[in-house]
Amino acid sequence: MIQGKISRISGPVVRARGMEGIKIRDLVQVGDLGLLGEVIEVKGEEISIQVYEETDGLTVGEPVKSDGRPFLAQLGPGLLGMTYDGIQRPLEILRDLTGNFIARGATGDPLAKNKKWHFIPTVKVGDSVSYGDIIGWVQESPTIKHYVMIPESVSGVIAQIKEGDYTIEEAVGLLKDGVPLKMVQSWPIRRPRPAQRKVPTSLPLVSGQRIFDVFFPVPKGGNAIIPGPFGSGKTVMQQSLAKWSDADIVVYIGCGERGNEMTEVLTEFPHLEDPRTGAPLMNRTILVANTSNMPVAARETSIYTGITLAEYYRDMGYDVALFADSTSRWAEALREISGRLGEMPGEEGYPPYLASRVAEFYERSGRVICMGRGTPEGVKPSDSREGSVTVIGAVSPPGGDFSEPVTQNSLRIAGAFWGLDARLAYSRHFPAINWLTSYSLYLDALRDWYVSELSEEFLTMRTELMEILQKEDEMNKIVQLVGKESLSDPDKLLLDVARTVRDDFLRQSAFHEIEAYCPPKKAFYMMKAITTFYAQCQSLLGKMPYSDVLKLPGWEKISKMRYFPNDNFEVQCEAALKELAQEGVVQSA
Repeated sequence: MIQGKISRISGPVVRARGMEGIKIRDLVQVGDLGLLGEVIEVKGEEISIQVYEETDGLTVGEPVKSDGRPFLAQLGPGLLGMTYDGIQRPLEILRDLTGNFIARGATGDPLAKNKKWHFIPTVKVGDSVSYGDIIGWVQESPTIKHYVMIPESVSGVIAQIKEGDYTIEEAVGLLKDGVPLKMVQSWPIRRPRPAQRKVPTSLPLVSGQRIFDVFFPVPKGGNAIIPGPFGSGKTVMQQSLAKWSDADIVVYIGCGERGNEMTEVLTEFPHLEDPRTGAPLMNRTILVANTSNMPVAARETSIYTGITLAEYYRDMGYDVALFADSTSRWAEALREISGRLGEMPGEEGYPPYLASRVAEFYERSGRVICMGRGTPEGVKPSDSREGSVTVIGAVSPPGGDFSEPVTQNSLRIAGAFWGLDARLAYSRHFPAINWLTSYSLYLDALRDWYVSELSEEFLTMRTELMEILQKEDEMNKIVQLVGKESLSDPDKLLLDVARTVRDDFLRQSAFHEIEAYCPPKKAFYMMKAITTFYAQCQSLLGKMPYSDVLKLPGWEKISKMRYFPNDNFEVQCEAALKELAQEGVVQSA
């Protein structure tokens, strides 16, 4: 045990002396209350500690202790369905212990130590195992199997393993050298969990949101950022993505958000129904809550806690979606701690290493060949397994200024940019994604999936719709000068079709029973109807007055397609296209 005493206090940063042998990132207990903190600087005989809790009341001379280990996340069965703070303290348990306001120095076990789990082994006595190998599983939730893996630096031959009911700290097996095998393991949160190698990803993270799945997709293992000003819908959008995306596991990090927003998340998520299984969504969700009024140091740590939990389930072979709301608050925590340390500030006061920290975080996403042997299906020791972590980070630039450092440094790393527009939000267009400034770099990687799962026409129609929207933006400048009535009929038609694309295709209600989720195949039918109808209307120009073109029933039929029930949309979409064809406007698909 390393011991010292407090020498100086500056907000969340405490300095101590007499801690010989301490290392940067070691976990310490500060003061008589034993407040948790982390060493962030060693300068001569004095060390600097970022304390994860409020430091009010600490005095110079109080003791500081450390066992010389970094902050370790506890990993094992029981993580799903839990709500933690930034340092993996279970908030529901702390509430029961200390009331609605967490007492300083309060602690709780991240995982239930007394709960019994029924363990089923997948290896036998005499098998050789090493880091990452799956040795068995427990049913963590009704829909998720938790695969027990060999921890780092452990290898050998199985001497004993048996099916039965165990707590996480009881040995489910034994190696010949006497090392016990348990269901729980620890991992330093700031060190990425290793993988054999990263692999290209060609499967999209299907979100059920047309503007993402069609225009700006992100693959499983990719990363995206959602920058936007206050009130533009970042939080609602991330909640919709968390609910509807086809990831196996969801990790939601509320990093420095306002208390009322996190309260909404904490109260709504337990009541959300998983659309894939009908069970509660929390059965495959982990929440990490760190509100703006909680200690700034724990806010900085919450990002790493969440990504470590995501990597742990990735190593089991699951596809994990991590939502960080918001990385701007994380960067503000870095700025405050850097200022307390007296470091040279960079742009807008952020530390000079902001870019590298942002890059380190987003680079922990990816699709990988996991360490060890064994797969979830069959768990054959000779097989490797793949898993992925998809990172979607919200950014809250002050005043909606996308040129500020956090947005710009995130842009250099992220493969998809979903830019929110306050003007769209104020006009009640949601999701308020600006289709002219947003982009995705993953279209080529996902091309084969679109062709095989939807149609060879998909990308061609997507390009056509994007061109319509871009031409509309150019023509709106002319309309403001001369008025729409001065335009030619082809230009009027383009503006009206663009309006249909915006209002009937890109706009999507997150609270509507049917509209909240749109399968990619249904989006394809809608695109097919719009592009084919546009072509037929163009062929009618000059043959009838434009006012009659606007009266064609096809406009209304297209607007109703998004409300077709998702359980039989293919039948109804095909019928709608045939009806349009019978009217002489749309040919049969």
